[in-house]
Amino acid sequence: MRGGLFAALIMMPMVAAANPFDGVYRQVANADCGLVGVDGGALKIADKIFYGVDMECRMTHPVNVVDMDATLFTMQCSGEADIWTERAMIMDAKDTNGIIMVWNGYAFKYERCPE
Repeated sequence: MRGGLFAALIMMPMVAAANPFDGVYRQVANADCGLVGVDGGALKIADKIFYGVDMECRMTHPVNVVDMDATLFTMQCSGEADIWTERAMIMDAKDTNGIIMVWNGYAFKYERCPE
């Protein structure tokens, strides 16, 4: 019995670390899902990293948004020789199989690419 409880406690951090937004997303309707991080290609979220066009952001300090199926992240970004920090909110798009990503003053809707 103790071994089972110990195993369950060890697994808890791995379950908690899973990001429900992990996946590859189209930037536009006819985007090439095989090309990540380039214009006309796709965006990717994996292992708490957002891969955008010529940039990537570590998704840190997740905060659940009250009364919404959304998470607010601190995005520690780098790209094209620049480093910056922004806040971004990500939520499931209820009408499609995708996400909505909101940055200060901007909102984007991305469709999930087929697996």
